[in-house]
Amino acid sequence: MTEKSVVPRRRFLKAGLLALGAGLGGYGLARPRLVNPCRDPALDALAESPWLARVWDGLDPGEVWDCHAHLAGVGDSGNGLEIGRQLRSLWHPVLYGQRLFYLNAGCVSTEPGSVDENYARRLALLAQNTAPGFKALLFAFDWYRGADGRPDARRSTFHVPDDYARRVAAARPDVFEWAASIHPYAPDAVDRLEAAVARGAKAVKWLPAAQNIDPASKRCEAFFAALARLRVPLITHCGAEKAAQNASLEHLGNPLRLRRALDAGARVVVAHCATLGADEDLDRPGTRRASFELFARLMDRPEWKDRLFGDISAIALRNRKPVVIRALLEHDDWHDRLLNGSDYPLPGILPLVSPAALASRGLLPRAAVADLQTLREHNPLLFDLALKRALSWNGKSFPARVFATRAFFERHTNE
Repeated sequence: MTEKSVVPRRRFLKAGLLALGAGLGGYGLARPRLVNPCRDPALDALAESPWLARVWDGLDPGEVWDCHAHLAGVGDSGNGLEIGRQLRSLWHPVLYGQRLFYLNAGCVSTEPGSVDENYARRLALLAQNTAPGFKALLFAFDWYRGADGRPDARRSTFHVPDDYARRVAAARPDVFEWAASIHPYAPDAVDRLEAAVARGAKAVKWLPAAQNIDPASKRCEAFFAALARLRVPLITHCGAEKAAQNASLEHLGNPLRLRRALDAGARVVVAHCATLGADEDLDRPGTRRASFELFARLMDRPEWKDRLFGDISAIALRNRKPVVIRALLEHDDWHDRLLNGSDYPLPGILPLVSPAALASRGLLPRAAVADLQTLREHNPLLFDLALKRALSWNGKSFPARVFATRAFFERHTNE
């Protein structure tokens, strides 16, 4: 894919700068390159890099699944993928700008009718060039649904049908697996879950604030029971949400609202380990705590040791405080329950991750910065993996088992 095939830089910068001024300023940007140049994923320039060589120390690439990868596009494939009006309108400048950043990060073509296809093709190319056997877990994304369980397209940020995610994965089984997204309020939710698992879904993905899902509601009990019975994990966003904003529903991402699912026996993966934002402390009404602190409270409950997990996607973004990265590195008693994911396409949005800033905080070797920055322009998936393998604090780093996630997602097929 050549530079001519990606979103034109002038148009992208105009919208991107608008988004940065309105919504990305909190990332502490310091003269960043804004546009991903989308270079060839082949890494001849880094063939001698010691940091790239260390990525696979103690790891079999065939056991490494990136457990948090988003499908995206504009719906031009005719496969049911849709984006909300907020993402298409300059009346919502932050979301409009974010959409353009996501498309640039995914290196999509601007040719009519080709955006969805090119996003999936580029992602497959990146996974293929990460290592033989490496795979990405592709997320479907259900509608926002009202209390009656019916889809509400006007309030949905985007929609990626289960069948679309399944077909993209089926077209490249060498590099992709897929996760369904099933709203528990839908009248046929359990039937859809059973059908998705039968067709190869490895997990279910929720974003409660964007989809209007209250994990603490009794309405979810039947769905949680089915998840436990089928041994399929739920990957759900917790903490503040920036990519699909709905401030009035942000409380639904409170980690403490997951206790009903855990009590039902479901395996739950807290996306990003709730490393951003604050929520009400439901055990102490009227007080608020960092979402990560509430996640830690659940992680420290022994009765949920085999049910509660966290994925470390997005933990290295500029808007995360170094203290949460340090805590995750130092909590070696959690490491058996941490799973690596990239939150693709976010690693391809150049202003969002700064290896230099991480190095200045003592979390990354300074000698690794230049190679990581070069790597990101070629392969954001491998960049994310390499960066996290290089993170350390007080002599502690993420062990290889955090990245060997395949066994976790295939557990239901092996029991």
